[in-house]
Amino acid sequence: MAFKGKVSSTKNVLLHLLLCLIIFYSVYYMTASVCFGAFRLETFDGLIPFDFKTEPSDSNSKYLVNLLSMELTYFICGLLFAVVVKRWVWDYAITVTFVHVSLTSAGKYPWATGKYPWASSGDI
Repeated sequence: MAFKGKVSSTKNVLLHLLLCLIIFYSVYYMTASVCFGAFRLETFDGLIPFDFKTEPSDSNSKYLVNLLSMELTYFICGLLFAVVVKRWVWDYAITVTFVHVSLTSAGKYPWATGKYPWASSGDI
């Protein structure tokens, strides 16, 4: 019972992963900017995908924009990933999610405020 699938090279996988990450964050910022405009919020924060300080509440507009942007991004990226990678969509989608959660979580810890403290504190 040997594996009879096509194996991609490491270079090809990393290239597709980089492309999927670029697509993910590009779509996220586009949907977030549209949602910010739709909810008529005052300021657009450049660190919106990495925001972990906003209190989750139905009455908090910023939280609702973050949530709606993330949900729309995953829906749109699922379709775009299918066009880009054609196969293994779930593998790339789960890997992009893992990378995003890892980056978001890294900003919570004090060791992340080393040389560039503005990168994780939200003070750009």
